[in-house]
Amino acid sequence: MRVIQIVFSPTGGTKKAADLLTAGLGKLVQTVDLTDNQFQPMQLSGIDTCAVIAMPSYGGRVPALAAYRLKDIQAQGMPCVLLCVYGNRAFEDTLVEMEDLARTAGFEPAAAVAAVAEHSIMHQFATGRPDAADTRNLKEYGGRIAQKLAGPWEKGSLPIPGNRPYKSASGVPLVPKGDSSCVNCGTCAKQCPAGAINPSKPRETDKKLCIACMRCISICPQKARKVNGAMVSVAAMSIKKACEVRKECELWM
Repeated sequence: MRVIQIVFSPTGGTKKAADLLTAGLGKLVQTVDLTDNQFQPMQLSGIDTCAVIAMPSYGGRVPALAAYRLKDIQAQGMPCVLLCVYGNRAFEDTLVEMEDLARTAGFEPAAAVAAVAEHSIMHQFATGRPDAADTRNLKEYGGRIAQKLAGPWEKGSLPIPGNRPYKSASGVPLVPKGDSSCVNCGTCAKQCPAGAINPSKPRETDKKLCIACMRCISICPQKARKVNGAMVSVAAMSIKKACEVRKECELWM
């Protein structure tokens, strides 16, 4: 099975999970990076080809920017696997929203997977994940999905959890900014998925464009970008109880 990855992964956790799932599913032949601010609309096709559509859950929903870019892909009936990655709290309506977006783009969802990765903002939650157990599970899921796709399979809605209409989109209003150690290298501006950082003034962030994906923090060579520590602490306390119990990978097909 040839695999095309379609990934929105600002800080790398979603991509790690996608790679593990793909390792059990087939041979990776193409990666479409929805995080790239230079992304262009495209059409996908291929015999014996499946797509892995991998996205993080932001407050129980698909990131709006990822949803917008996925709509610019036309798949012409290509089977796909939906992979939702979350920080051990909950993914809520993310998978059903991904299914709807995938079908609108012309994909035929054959399976759905939920996986856990280290929280992109509050790193004390799901630290080090995906770990060894996740690796085994995701590779096994890939193999099981490959077996399904190798033969005739019934198309239709997947038995995945979530609600339609989706929950209201929300999130923690955490906007990273550069501190005094910023050397104006512009790395953050070049790689910001939303184009929210002005290359000529990289210490500043456009609050209206920022999606709080934390990519700029993760890639800054000077570790010069930060978010409001007090606000992070408040947000962490609000989800601590929900994150205390380890969540495991799940598969629906």
